[in-house]
Amino acid sequence: MLDDTLLLDAAALAAVDTGGVLRAAATAGAQVRSAALSVGEAGVADLVGQRPRALVLVRRPGASATAAPLVAAMLGPACPVPVVVSDTVPLWTGPLDVVVVHTGDATDGELADSVGSAVRRGSEVVLSAPGDGPVAAAGAGRARLVEPRIPVPPGLDLPRALAVGLAVTGALGLLGGGFDVRLDTLADALDAEAERNQPGHEPFMNPAKSLALRLADHTPLLWGVDAVAAAVAAHGAASLATHAGIVAHADDVGRAATLSGLRRALESGGAERDVFHDPFDDPAPSAPAPRLMLLATGEDEPGQVLLRRTGRPWPVADVLHPVEEIVRGTPDAVLLRAGVLAARLDIAAVYLGLATRTIEPA
Repeated sequence: MLDDTLLLDAAALAAVDTGGVLRAAATAGAQVRSAALSVGEAGVADLVGQRPRALVLVRRPGASATAAPLVAAMLGPACPVPVVVSDTVPLWTGPLDVVVVHTGDATDGELADSVGSAVRRGSEVVLSAPGDGPVAAAGAGRARLVEPRIPVPPGLDLPRALAVGLAVTGALGLLGGGFDVRLDTLADALDAEAERNQPGHEPFMNPAKSLALRLADHTPLLWGVDAVAAAVAAHGAASLATHAGIVAHADDVGRAATLSGLRRALESGGAERDVFHDPFDDPAPSAPAPRLMLLATGEDEPGQVLLRRTGRPWPVADVLHPVEEIVRGTPDAVLLRAGVLAARLDIAAVYLGLATRTIEPA
């Protein structure tokens, strides 16, 4: 059960959050800055001027599972080289390919074998991983190791994974379409989002608390109206499952709109519950009603994009499109909005986890 009074009391939140998960979720900007320093020490700048045959983004359990598709979505169809998202390093990789790996598990044996195989074949490997354990040892002396400087609980290291991926793609000159990778700008945007979502702010001033209350007691449908937003939606679903034990559906809105069962559920259960509803005389349905959240990172108004892509409006949808935080015309706006949305979803999931006692005490 959701204890919504907990979200109104910063001291009570701190007392429940014995593991400091909420503080860790607020380190997104610091993670990006520390990753930028580690990237510099690892010599990623040496990749400037290279044009790989292919860029391989390895997707492992944890934040890597959503960070790799997010980087790929930002590269988009205009990327001048093939981008492959894979659970392990493909066997065809060789000296002409660049491999980017992020993991928080230093003992991932399958990944260690994969990294070792890639460096033996001469691939350029950028490895974002702890400096001890089999994974780092597999690339010792041959992979560019980017070690974490800020420890965070599992699932909250997306900012570091994203920063490393952006640094590599930026060095390779692959980020077209107006992206100019400035990690300090991304870190500033994430710091501002953490400030907005601090525990002392009431829900009407706190976007993450407000989002948490909107998602509580519902089945969230996180649908992205653009490719980058759809990738962020997938991260949001993973974060809700990790921190709040909530099952959410995430997809691109064009695909999701074809799911007739979800459409009917939205049409029949999208309305707000009557404030005079008596749960004893009229029990609620066994499954939580769906709540549609439309995520957007582009410049266009999400409702217009939705109508253009699906041929119909969705009047019951909430819209997560941080144009007030990252105004239209801002350089790197899509990247910054993606970072802000991912951070907001992470912090909202942590608030829900604390308010439902889903997050285990330290």
